[in-house]
Parts: sequence; C-alpha cells; structure tokens
Amino acid sequence: MMQVWVIGVGIAGPGLDGWAAARPVLAGHAEYRLTPFAPAAPKLLSAAERRRCSQSARLAIAAAQDALLAGDLPGDAIATVFASSDGDGVITQEICESLAGAAREVSPTSFHNSVYNAPAGYWSIATRSQLSSTSVCAYDVSFAAGLLEAATYATVERGPVMLVASDLPFPSPLHEIRPVGESFAAALVIAPTRHPGALMRCAIGLTPHRTVTAFPDAIPTALRSNPAARSLPLLAVLARQAAETVRLEYTDETDLVIECEPEG
Repeated sequence: MMQVWVIGVGIAGPGLDGWAAARPVLAGHAEYRLTPFAPAAPKLLSAAERRRCSQSARLAIAAAQDALLAGDLPGDAIATVFASSDGDGVITQEICESLAGAAREVSPTSFHNSVYNAPAGYWSIATRSQLSSTSVCAYDVSFAAGLLEAATYATVERGPVMLVASDLPFPSPLHEIRPVGESFAAALVIAPTRHPGALMRCAIGLTPHRTVTAFPDAIPTALRSNPAARSLPLLAVLARQAAETVRLEYTDETDLVIECEPEG
C-alpha cells in the first residue's frame, strides 16, 4: 500500500460548486440541491485563450483552482494528473456533425479541444507550469486510474501532485450511447509526507474485487452517471473526517482501496 496525505480538495458541479459549499452536503449536514452549473472561463488565462477554452477545460480548471486554495501551493509548483473518460463530448459531437456535412471541414480549435488531455494543456498555459503532467483515460474507472497514477507519482518522485478528474454530458444523439447526466469535476492535492493542514492520511493499493463503496444517499442518479463522480464516496469520507475504507471499482477482478485516517 502507498501512503499519501490529502492536503487539498476541489469540486465543481451542480449543487456542489466548491469544496466549502459541498463539504457539509457530503458530510450529511446540509441538504443537496440540484442547481444549474456552468464554470466560468478561467481568469488565469489570457483573453485569447479564454475565448478558445473548452467546457471540459473550464470544468477541470475550476476544480483544480478550488483544490489549491486549501493546499496552499501555487499552480506552477505541483505536478498534475488529469483524468477523463471521454474528453469533451460537446466538441466531439460538433466534429462529427462537421464531418457528416457537405464541406467536411473541422475547426482546428475544435480539434485540439476535443482530446481528453486538452485541460492539461490549458492548465500548463494558465499556470506556466513546466512540471510533469499526465493525462489518463480509463472509461468509467478514470478517477480510480488517475488516483493510482497520482499516488504512484507522489510515492516515487517524493513530491506533491494534483489529480483532476472531470467529465461532461454528451449531447444527443451521442447521449443515447453514452448517457452522462450532469457535468462534474473533482480534484485532490496529495503529498508523500505529512503536511500542515492535511485532511487525511490515505493508504492506497489494489485488492481483489468485492462490493464497492456506495454513493452518498443525497447524490441524484443524474450525477451518479458521471464517471468523475465516482470520486464522491471518497470525497464524502474526506468531508466527514472519518476513519473508513473506500473501495472503488478498478477492473473486473480488482478494486482500488483507500484506507483513510483523519489527521489532527
């Protein structure tokens, strides 16, 4: 098992806009309310980059900035892992429609925004970071794969790393094939050693598959369908500051297990 410390949490989604607002909801101390959500273009980017910035990048950066508020680390001083199951479904739909048209012309901006590692590029531009950045795509288990990657980086490289997982709904007709109900992103800043203000010490590893940890009761079905929202069982434990073990699906035969122990 790899041992890391969670020193910052970020969240962006309907009814869960920011860790400060989401924490009492996930802890069971406040009622969940499904409210409209649309992340603004990041002010870290130049005006030109803000105009080009895709919905998926805006969503991921909103969660990342939220996580760094608590982690007390500048964006250019931390390695990153970005995880997404599908990239930007809205842009993918636009490209498919363009290719199906008579002109068959695809916008260069749309093309570079369509790939699942586009948020990592916008983040490095926004923060001027030259540190390591990895993008992970593992369908429904992208958050678990990203967390395993981030924990491995922290353990091997002995430095802090931020995981950002995000996914958007597809528009119709792709929505009928990939029915993601709501936008959602979550971010975790983790460190390889005890850190002032750390929320939780976590031991992370793979074990044979068993029953995975359920979603918090308050989370509606539309949000549970988002692959990035598979982070919510872990975020709920962080919100409650509870000594618990979280099991997340990883493969048909294995789970990612996170043994959580509160700090302080």
